[in-house]
Amino acid sequence: MEDKSVLDRINALVAEEHQLRESGATADQHERLRTLENQLDQCWDLLRQRRARTEFGENPDHAQARTTGDVESYLQ
Repeated sequence: MEDKSVLDRINALVAEEHQLRESGATADQHERLRTLENQLDQCWDLLRQRRARTEFGENPDHAQARTTGDVESYLQ
């Protein structure tokens, strides 16, 4: 997956998230919002990995999406 593909996925997830938030999410939609937030975190992590690999002369295609558990447990 190329950086543009990851960014396109991020933009699509953000658009869906905004739509749900603007429409006053129902209980079922709150679960979807949590899923979207997790997927966004994973996409941003993957994009950061790809950019770091490129910066240090490594192949960005070797970056892999991490599990939600891994991504969510990072210290801010």
